[in-house]
Amino acid sequence: MGRATSRLADAFAKLKPDLVVVLGDRYEILGAAQAALILGIPIAHIHGGEVTTGAFDDSIRHAITKMSNLHFCAAEDYQRRLIQLGESPNTVFNVGALGIDVLLNIEKMTRDELASVIGIELQQELLLVTVHPTTRSELSMTTEITELLTALDHFAQATIVFTGVNADPGYKYVNDEISKFVLREPKRRVLHNALGQKNYLNLMRIADVVIGNSSSGIIEAPALHVPTINIGTRQDGRLRADSIIDCKFSHNEIRTAIETALSPSWKARCLATTSKYGSGNTANSIADTIKNTKLTTQKIFFDNF
Repeated sequence: MGRATSRLADAFAKLKPDLVVVLGDRYEILGAAQAALILGIPIAHIHGGEVTTGAFDDSIRHAITKMSNLHFCAAEDYQRRLIQLGESPNTVFNVGALGIDVLLNIEKMTRDELASVIGIELQQELLLVTVHPTTRSELSMTTEITELLTALDHFAQATIVFTGVNADPGYKYVNDEISKFVLREPKRRVLHNALGQKNYLNLMRIADVVIGNSSSGIIEAPALHVPTINIGTRQDGRLRADSIIDCKFSHNEIRTAIETALSPSWKARCLATTSKYGSGNTANSIADTIKNTKLTTQKIFFDNF
């Protein structure tokens, strides 16, 4: 984080941008916000106001909020929370999630094209799994990944595609355990550390279930009417669509949740699901707001009582 702040400060000093736009809550982004703050460059923050109590990203997100001058949030609840945090209402805009924009505009791929990229046949049932370390959890990382893989082992005929583990503390252990799990059935299981946005979202489009603790299961999967099994506390606090099944890191609960998600009745439920994160045009809304806003680093604490 220290190196990121230092190097981004050097880059900003050379580029002299009028505005720094940051998205999300990762610790890498905190470095960019800190550098811009000290250099007196206004900051626009995308996806503020959300809550994820199971990850330290939660604190980072709120810290970036207090450094930022413009706020583009993904839902009305999050807009209210930013104002609750003391941000002036005339700097907070509910524009929806950029991920929905991408879904609407991304080039579609066929199942065969995806299979060529993934490297295995994509037969049903297709399970798309993304699991990251839970950085605020009462369970050990060993317990979490063991419970998940034990549950997945029950679905002997399923095709299981794992995506890469992010760089939170403990990621190497999680990645190594998944790699060993994949090697036991290499014709039906695969781990891709970097699928890329186009491949990942097209894979999600044809998946029978999205499983894990990633925000993509909360934001993008419901917009595609794909069932989500959200495991553990990492995403606790985020708005939920009706297509999402929450469960603990318990192999019995995960197994039951997958069986439910694969049922015809749950798939019908998912078809009727609407996104909690807007319906698109987010990028244009952000661009128009920035163009029509006088940029400043001056902030007041808005007391909403």
